[in-house]
Amino acid sequence: MDSGQSYWADRAALEWQVELGVTDAIQDAPVDRYALEAVKPKPKEAAQPVAPPPVPVAEDVDAVAIARAAAAGAADLPALATAMEAFEHCELKKGARSFVFCDGQPTARVMIVGEAPGREEDRAGKPFVGRAGQLLDRMLDAVNLGRGHDDAARAVYITNVLPWRPPSNRTPDKAEIAMMLPFLERHIALADPDVLVLMGNTPCQALLGRTGITRMRGAWVDVLGKPTLPMFHPAYLLRNPIAKREAWADLLELNARLRG
Repeated sequence: MDSGQSYWADRAALEWQVELGVTDAIQDAPVDRYALEAVKPKPKEAAQPVAPPPVPVAEDVDAVAIARAAAAGAADLPALATAMEAFEHCELKKGARSFVFCDGQPTARVMIVGEAPGREEDRAGKPFVGRAGQLLDRMLDAVNLGRGHDDAARAVYITNVLPWRPPSNRTPDKAEIAMMLPFLERHIALADPDVLVLMGNTPCQALLGRTGITRMRGAWVDVLGKPTLPMFHPAYLLRNPIAKREAWADLLELNARLRG
């Protein structure tokens, strides 16, 4: 059989087998597949999880201890202001426009401690310049006191527990008060007033460890060796004008103390 005939014969046989349903070709000799070792596909190596980069662990920072050391190193009021403004552990600093340190005469007999700057104070960089500050000036003027007096005997010196404005004028929290307290204590020591006035709950919480200004107002207490008079904050008086009677009584008590 020539090659041409062989091709057509093979093709015809293949087509016949396909017609019969053959699907696989077989060899001339049978294969015992049970005797063959099963060839298993090599399992893919499990992908090794990629470890995330180590997260740096923030060291615990004792903000109060840092503040205490910075305050202790201030030899005078300008140095204290510099140390406070450089203090980086109070988050309020990031959202405030101004650092508000003080106003009035540093040699004054009376030192007033308020809460924290409000919106107007944050803009001006001075404490008590908004509506509450204007009311405070009128109150002090009524007993011949004021931040603008040249005479230290009738002048006042004003500061706050916090030098930065809290968001939306919220009340300072305990952590904020605690970390700024060493600066406030050093501020009082350097100014060395004869009398302290604590206006509102926040300075009372900071320096007396308690609140409740309606119960504490008008009663002299001792703070850092200084006679201290808790009073209503002027902002409270704007909201509650009826309390101005008690505020007037407290001003008269303060004036009597200075004259005595």
